[in-house]
Amino acid sequence: MRTEELFGNSTYTGQVHMAEAELSAFMGAVTQLFGSEQARVAAEDWLDESASMDNLARSTTRYWRAVTIAASARLAKRLNISLPRRTPFAASNTKVSAIPSSNCFVCTHLV
Repeated sequence: MRTEELFGNSTYTGQVHMAEAELSAFMGAVTQLFGSEQARVAAEDWLDESASMDNLARSTTRYWRAVTIAASARLAKRLNISLPRRTPFAASNTKVSAIPSSNCFVCTHLV
């Protein structure tokens, strides 16, 4: 198949547009949340994930979303390792009172 025919194929063109839109949205979100350096690395992750996934499903938006999810998992893992750990509720002064079991709607219906 000649290159002109390949690029003229509407299915191929549609897939390229879906991929570009998905990658662009992903990079925009990562840039906004974590900065341009993390967005650059995340884009590389996205491209790696795209190359490693099964090529048969590329005709759907679901495929590109799966690529984004996989790249997001890599980003989360990388950030989880690099960010300092915070203990939950460390700065919380919230007091929670117990609900007596006699006042609990669910408890009275489960008995």
